[in-house]
Amino acid sequence: MIILAILLSLVGIAALCWLLFNLAVFALPFFAGVTIGIWAHSTGAGVPGAILVGAIGAAVTFGLFQLLLLVARPAWIKLLVVLAFVAPAAVAGYYATFGIVKLTMPSETWQLAFAIVGAVVVGITAFMRLTMVAPPGRPEGASREPRELRPKVGAAP
Repeated sequence: MIILAILLSLVGIAALCWLLFNLAVFALPFFAGVTIGIWAHSTGAGVPGAILVGAIGAAVTFGLFQLLLLVARPAWIKLLVVLAFVAPAAVAGYYATFGIVKLTMPSETWQLAFAIVGAVVVGITAFMRLTMVAPPGRPEGASREPRELRPKVGAAP
């Protein structure tokens, strides 16, 4: 019976880690949505109104991320936008890993070490996922004209 409980615990931890890696990209929109929803509820919107306003706030936050990556030209601005989304994911990874390790490891030093490693891994995973979500940009030297409208080199007029 104990072996079954240990195996189920490991399956549960693996499932939570899988969810953490897949949903880490949405940490900032989630936190923004929750904050906006709490604000709406405290101003008298009620529970359904707070949920609706929070969901709209989260969607607008993620849409703003997409828009900023599409509009921003310099790579350093795009990097700042992506890092603004990676930082909350890394913090969430730190606390999720710390919570799991706290249950299994008595040494506080090793708990901290594993939590930091978890934060780095989740941050890198979120960075990779966000760069895959980012809309592709036009190369610096590319023309704004469609290819067929540009004159061909060596062609007679």
